[in-house]
Amino acid sequence: METFARDAKEKIKMAMSDVDVSSSLDHDEEPLAELTDEELYNLVQETFHANEVLKNETTMFEKYLKRVDPKDTGLQQAASQGPTQPIIEPGHRGLRKRSRSRGPSLDRHLKLTAEQKCDIAQRELEELRDEIEKLKDESEKILDNFRAVMEEADIRSAEVKKSSYEFERDIVKGAVNQRTNKVIAERVTKYIEDKLRARDTTIEKLRLKNSTLKVQKRKLHMQLKQKEEMGEVLHEVDFNQLKIENQQYLEKIDEKNQDLLRLKLMSTNVQQILNTYKKKLNTLTLESSGLKTEITQRNELLFKIDAETQMVEKERAKAEALNSRLKQQLADYKVPDVLDYVTERADLYELNKTVRMWERKVEIAQMALKTNQKTWRKLQMVNQEQNPWKV
Repeated sequence: METFARDAKEKIKMAMSDVDVSSSLDHDEEPLAELTDEELYNLVQETFHANEVLKNETTMFEKYLKRVDPKDTGLQQAASQGPTQPIIEPGHRGLRKRSRSRGPSLDRHLKLTAEQKCDIAQRELEELRDEIEKLKDESEKILDNFRAVMEEADIRSAEVKKSSYEFERDIVKGAVNQRTNKVIAERVTKYIEDKLRARDTTIEKLRLKNSTLKVQKRKLHMQLKQKEEMGEVLHEVDFNQLKIENQQYLEKIDEKNQDLLRLKLMSTNVQQILNTYKKKLNTLTLESSGLKTEITQRNELLFKIDAETQMVEKERAKAEALNSRLKQQLADYKVPDVLDYVTERADLYELNKTVRMWERKVEIAQMALKTNQKTWRKLQMVNQEQNPWKV
């Protein structure tokens, strides 16, 4: 609608700079015969355009006259004489001279001023806005009614599904006699009575709620009436003041939103930096744990090395004592004479010879023993064969 009003204003301004179509149509055919086909085509197009502008102006002015009494406007003279007659100025010399000779005396009484046309367009625009607001309000009411109907339908559908499920659970499956496979009438009656009792309870609750809402509505009407009597009702000036304050608050809210956005960006950067430091801290914590474990292992190894060092020191002390004792023995040792050594070697040779001789004798004695044992076993076997009754 606003676009239509803007187009109408532009068309009114364009029509004010054009030449009167009626005066151009009253010209003789002699100037038209002098025009070329292209100029005639342009003239026809301009005429069509002027007619469209006149049609839009006439339609808007008729709507305006239907809503507004001409006596209340400054347009009574123009409204009594007819619709606007905008001027068209084609670029042809013959038509321009003829229009100058006939137009001014007639157009002074038929033209609307630019202020009047703008006033009409502005009022039409306001009327269109009001109509749009009314249509929006009506459409919102219709949509609210439809939403309420859909919500009620959803609630009723849910209730029907719930009732169907409960009936299926309590009556169709739960109230069947196992012996006769028939529904027990007492349970059906009890189920229906419980449902009726629940419905009566719901009706009573809704009635109480309705009465409470009526009381609240009556109180609000009384408060509104008292405010109207005391002059506390908001007027147009108050609404304008509230609009100005609302605009100021909206500007402040925009500033706060910008500050909040900036702080959010800063928070994002700080969060990224914090995450980086957290990763570094986690890495250093893992390294610290590894170093602690390594230090513990090194301490255990050092403890073992200290223990081994003490043991080695003890063994070294023992070895040094043994070495000292052996050195002392070596220092105290005296080498025997050569004759004693020869004598000892001769005795050793004789002893070894005697040992080898006795070993040979032992071997011979063992062989004789084995031979005698074999002979003895044979004699025993022969004796048992000859005298089996002897044990």
